[in-house]
Parts: sequence; structure tokens; C-alpha cells
Amino acid sequence: MSRETLLSFLEDCLQRGTETALAYRRGLRISRWSYARLASTAFQFARELETHSICKGDRVLFWVGNSPEWVAAFFGCLLRGAIVVPLDRESAPEFVARVQRQVEAKLMLYSGRESYALLRALGSGKNLAGLSLEELSDRVRPRSPEPYPVENIAGDDIVEIIFTSGTTAEPKGVCLTHRNLLANLAPLEGEIQKYLKWERPVHPLRFLNLLPLSHVFGQFMGIFVPQLLGGEVFLQGSLNPSEILETVRKQRISVIVAVPRLLDALRHRIERDYEGRGQTEAFRQALASAEGWHFLKRWWVFRKVHRQFGWKFWAFVSGGAALSPETETFWRRLGFLVVQGYGMTESASLISVNHPFKVSRGSIGKPLPGREVKLAENGEILVRGENVSPGYWSGGVRSLTDEEGWLRTGDVGELDPAGHLYFKGRKKEVIVTAAGLNLYPEDLEAALKEQPEVRDSAVIGIEGSHGPEPLAVLLLRDEQMDPAAAVRRANERLSPYQQIRRWFVWPESDFPRTTTQKVRKSVVTEVVKASLSGDLPAREGLTPLAELIARIGGKTAAGLDPNASLAMDLKLDSLGRVELLSALEDRYQIDIDEAAFTEATTVGDIEKMIREGARNAASGREARPGAPTYPAWAQRFPGTWVRLAFLYLVIIPLTRLMGRPRGVGREHLREVETPALFVSNHITMVDAALILSALPGRFRRKLAIAMEGELLHSFRHPPEGTGRLKRLWLPVQYALIVSFFNVFPLPQKSGFRRSFAFAGETMDRGYNILVFPEGRRTQDGRMNPFMEGTGLLAKHLGAPVVPVKIEGLFQLKQRRQYFAKPAQISVKFGEPVRFPREYEPANITRDLERWVAAL
Repeated sequence: MSRETLLSFLEDCLQRGTETALAYRRGLRISRWSYARLASTAFQFARELETHSICKGDRVLFWVGNSPEWVAAFFGCLLRGAIVVPLDRESAPEFVARVQRQVEAKLMLYSGRESYALLRALGSGKNLAGLSLEELSDRVRPRSPEPYPVENIAGDDIVEIIFTSGTTAEPKGVCLTHRNLLANLAPLEGEIQKYLKWERPVHPLRFLNLLPLSHVFGQFMGIFVPQLLGGEVFLQGSLNPSEILETVRKQRISVIVAVPRLLDALRHRIERDYEGRGQTEAFRQALASAEGWHFLKRWWVFRKVHRQFGWKFWAFVSGGAALSPETETFWRRLGFLVVQGYGMTESASLISVNHPFKVSRGSIGKPLPGREVKLAENGEILVRGENVSPGYWSGGVRSLTDEEGWLRTGDVGELDPAGHLYFKGRKKEVIVTAAGLNLYPEDLEAALKEQPEVRDSAVIGIEGSHGPEPLAVLLLRDEQMDPAAAVRRANERLSPYQQIRRWFVWPESDFPRTTTQKVRKSVVTEVVKASLSGDLPAREGLTPLAELIARIGGKTAAGLDPNASLAMDLKLDSLGRVELLSALEDRYQIDIDEAAFTEATTVGDIEKMIREGARNAASGREARPGAPTYPAWAQRFPGTWVRLAFLYLVIIPLTRLMGRPRGVGREHLREVETPALFVSNHITMVDAALILSALPGRFRRKLAIAMEGELLHSFRHPPEGTGRLKRLWLPVQYALIVSFFNVFPLPQKSGFRRSFAFAGETMDRGYNILVFPEGRRTQDGRMNPFMEGTGLLAKHLGAPVVPVKIEGLFQLKQRRQYFAKPAQISVKFGEPVRFPREYEPANITRDLERWVAAL
């Protein structure tokens, strides 16, 4: 198919209609967008741009994270001929401000309070409007969803300006045109067409994109390439290996798109699993033997690993940096396909790519058709072709190629006789010894990362007594480990001229990194050199841990004292701890036991957990002793049929016979969209049955009920000292309660995240949820305070919330009266409410408590 501009992809969207294009985890729920919805929202956004007087050539700043709205807004800008300026959501406000001074955007898409505050500062007295990404769908809803008339959009028009994330130097914006991007997409599409018939039995292919859409490689694998296959893209913010595995398995992902560090993190996760089972040596032997095996034999021998990923998963696509040969070999021997590409922003992401079915090991592939690649005398990779950017933005376009059109990549490589390209390292990072030999830091780092003491490493060049030499900066798994032993074993794998004689243990929990997880070596070098000279200055900014605590706690965290109390000094309540725990796992890509984290009291405790690398999670996310079990089986056939039969044959007749509840306010439920969250006061163990009886059928038939997690667990696993008969009866009681009432655990002490996640999955299956936020039954007829987590659950479920109040039951409870008179018990339903996304969970909890009490 010949494409003139990227807008042809919108035409494909209209043809695919209701097929799923994008899925995104928003809060606890998963939002799915069809191809048709993506196209219609893009048309609506283009019309919204008209109201802001955005015309061809005007710039629109994107300072938001990945989401379907991001993609729709991107295409909407293309329809108007506006130039997108995508920035990573984690970009510093100062950097955003410097970019805005260069591009003078008329509109900024933002997300969150910090972004809005910067918008106000930048827009003061200037022509910069703002639009919240969270409100985009509501904002464009009044606009027509009909195809937008396209005028005067050509291949050489600029699509976007992508800025490098510089820290001190003025940021450089790379201009990319329709022609640049299509020059890379066209050869991929041509090759994909040859294999489409083999894709039909496994259609649709689902891609898990873990790269930011603000990067061109993230756009290729998150927007364009999956569309060539009619595939689905799952956008996920979390980079925690266990959550990635869970997503891949549950969402039936086929391909993971990630940077090399994430493939390393997943590899370490698999190795920890075998270590936790005491099978490390057997696993290593099997892996070493797998080199010559047929892929079916690999699949069978390592089927436990494949089961973790799910049976539909088969490939990794790695980009953004060079993947170590050891990690590539690891995944390939397990029976997975590993596809590497090479490119840079200036080349519209791609210069070369490995063919998925003709992989050259260790290579970054052959140059794509339509471009020329050669090596300079010093080994630097040069590229020329239609994919090369016309230039940098500087109030216009400033050329970035030489007079003959060659782009100097700054990377050193090799070409073999078959035309395969091999990446050796960044030219500016190559260490040239006094003997004139070139040392490539990537080779040394690969040897260091294979050592059990080393979590990560960065090799830099320093001036030694005999000229330039390498220095290894080590990030240890445990501060008690011996770095000298790690360096000694790494040297055994290196050539004599590559020997590492100096090392430095990095003092923090992680290296400073870019948004694509690359180590910021310039910052590392500055710190190391200052330390070696004995003149270590105060670091500018905060450590990653301090930054997280400052953001979540809303306080200044510079110079954190390890003895600082999370509760007293940093004012982190239970919800703040949950948020901090999730942020730490994402930032450091480790698993932390939530129970242990709940018991942590100081900053020092947290630092210790990070340095240990979550050893207590060596077995992944398997339930720890005492952890609640989440019974998803109750929401599948035949459990659903059994429950419905019991509901209509036993529960409702018995409840109406004994309780005769009167439903009040049912008219409020007529327009409520399902699924919904019902929030009720708690009086007796029959509250749920009374509410079920009073609810309309469309809510009653699909209702899941939250129950105290610790109590439910004691039914399934009776505590020590329980009598023999009771020990036999309690598991039966557990099975009956779960089967007949579709309950799930909502712990009161720890395990909130897993419980909340299960609530989100339950709603994604179409179930309404009933919670009793008091956490215990009333003792005096007055409502107990609502638990703090209620607001957090309501906010992240993003569903309509219906307040419910049971009246008249407490009086019967006091008199031990088992049969009620008609209308003696009433179940009142209040008006449903949806809370704004920026509304604080504590305020939601307070409002719900007040509304339920007032019914």
C-alpha cells in the first residue's frame, strides 16, 4: 500500500471499526478503545483545535503520559497540520519551560497539578492555552465525529519536533516529517504483508508497549507497526517485572516492546524464581545445553517460564539502547524470539532492524531498504536516506547532515560481509588507552553484570597515572557484598587490555536515569570524579528515593535522615504508604513484600528493602503465608449459574419472608451505568442479603461483595488451636460464602493493593461491587468512621458510586427479633455520584460517609 502521509493510518482505523486498537490501565480499571473510536476522537480533537485557532505549522505541546487520548490527539494534530511537540511526562518543569521558549506552542496538553501550575506560569501574558488530557474525551464530545476534511497536508510537512532531554545544554529539537516516518514504515509494511496469512490463526497480536510515546521508537511500536497487523496495543505505566508478567499473562500479550534494562529486569526475575525453588544449578545447566535444541524442545523444557508469560507470548522487541549478548542469549535459549533494532531520533527511530524470522545473533540487523549506511575511518556509523530528519528546530529548520547528506550518528559499529550491523558503543564514551587501543564500556559492563554481586554497572573513562583507563561504577545487590570479588571474576572474562583496575561503589539505591532507563553517565562521571578528588559537592536535586517521598508526602525531602519516621516526620498515612510502595517498585523495578513494608517505620528501613532487592519476593508474587486468596473462580461458569440459582431460589425468598425490606430511592438507579460501586453502612451479617433483595435485577445478578480479608482468610486457613470439627467446617463455610455471595477479601491491615487490583478486574468483568467501609458492624446503632481506603478505591475504580443505607435493622438486632414486619426494614439508595479525577481520596471518604449518614 502506497502511503503519502501518516493520515492514511486513520483510514485503516475506520475500516477496522470495532476491533480493539488500544487498551490502557486507568486506575484499577482497563479502558479499551476500538479503531473506530480512536479515529472519531481524532476527528473531534481536530475540530477542537479549530476553536483554539490552531492552524498548519502551529505547535502543540504534549506533556502527558501514554494513553489512548495521547494517540487520538496526535492524529488530531496531523489532521490540522499542527506540529506535535511530545515531551515525556517525567520531564522537569524547567526543561519544559525551555522547550516552550523555543517552539512557542499555542496549546499544551497537560496532566496533573504540577503541569497546570507550569502552564499558568508560562501562559501568563502569552498566547498559550491548556487542555487537561483527563478531560479530553469530555471536552471533544460535543464535536462532530465525522471524518475531518483534510487540506494541503504533504509528505514534507513537519509532523513533530522531538527534543533531547538535556540537563544543562539548551535542548535540541529534531524535526520529523511524514516522509521521514513513512520511509521506515514502508519497508516494514512490505515485509509484514508476506506473513499476514500466518498471523490469522493467532489474530489479534497484542503488543505490550513499555516505551513512552514521546519517543519515536515508542510511537513506532505503540501506534504504527501494530496497526499494520490490525493488532492491539496495551499501554502500561508500571515497569515492575512482576506486574509486567501478570499483564502479559492475563491480557494474552504476544509481544513485549521494551528497553534493554527491562529485559534484564525480567531475566533477573526468572532467575530469582529458580533460586527461590532451589533449582538454580539445574536451570543453568539446562540453559547451557539448550543452544542446539529445536524450539519445541526448548518450549517443553522451560514450560514453567512460558506458563508465567502465558501461552500466547512469543517475542521481545528491544530498542532505545544496545541489548547485552548475554540477555539476548538467555531469552533465545528459553524459546523466545528477540528482535533488535538500531536507530536514533534523527533517523526517525530506525536505521537497521533484525528480521523476526532471520535473526542474526548479536547483530542490530541489516539496514532497511531505502537508506545508505557506511562506516567512517574511525568506525562511526554514517547514514543517508529519506528517513533522516531535515534538521533541528531553531525558529525554523537547521540542517543536521553534511554537504553530501550524511548523518553522523556518534555511534561506533561494525559491518560484516553479509551486511549485518553490530553496535560497539557511543563514540564519545569510547576509552582510548595510552597504547592507542579502544575500550568499549558496553563490553566491560556486560562482564560485570554477569556477577551475582552486581545489580547494574556503568563504566566510565578517567585519567590514570599512565593515561586514560576504565573505572567501573558498581550498583551492588547488597552493601555487604565484596566488589573486589565481582571485578576479579569479570576480569577473567576480559582481554588483558580490557582489565578493570579501579572501581567505585555507587552510594545511592540506583543510578540517575533517563526516561528510557539509560544511565546518565555524565552525572555519574561528575559525582565519581568529585568523590575521587576529595571535593564532593552537594548533589543538585534529590535522590530518587527522596524525590518519591517528596512527591507523595508533599514535603521537602532533601537531606533525608535515615531515622526519619514515615508516620511522624514525613506524615505518610496508610494510603501514602501504598502509593509510595507502588512508586518504589516501579522506580527500582523490584518486588517488595507489602506486609514487610507496612511494618517499616523509617526511611532507613525502606532503603534497606531496596538494597536487598526484595529478596523476600524471590518466588515472585506467590501468596505469602497469611495472604488472602482472591477467588476469581466464583465469577466463572459454573459458579455463576450456581450462585444465580441460589440467589433466586433461596436468598431472595428467604430474605423477603423474614426481612421484608422496602427499597427506597430505586428511581436513582434507573440511569446508572453498570458496573457501579455501592457503599453501605454495616449492621449485621445479613446486610448483603437485604441489599441484594432490594436491588434491581441488572445490579443484583452481577454483584461482588467485599468482606474483611483477615476473617475470610481465617475461614480458609483456620488458626492454630481451632477445634477439629470447627477446623473441618470453616473451609466448607468459606466455599459456601464465596460460591453463593461472590465475596472477595478486602484486608484491613495489609494487602490493599492486591485487593484493589482484584476489585478492578472484577469490574472489568462487568460486576458491580458492594463495600462496607466501616470495616466492622455497629455496636450502638451509630455508624463507625469509614476506612481511609474507601476514597482511594472509589477514585481509582472510576465508576459511579451509589450511597446505600440500611435502616430499622439495628432495632431488630437489639431485640433478637428474626422476623420483621412489612417495611420495618428499609434499604435506601442515594443519588449516584462520579468524583473528579483530581479529587483527593480523603475528601471522597469524608463525603461518602456524610452522604450515607444523611440518607
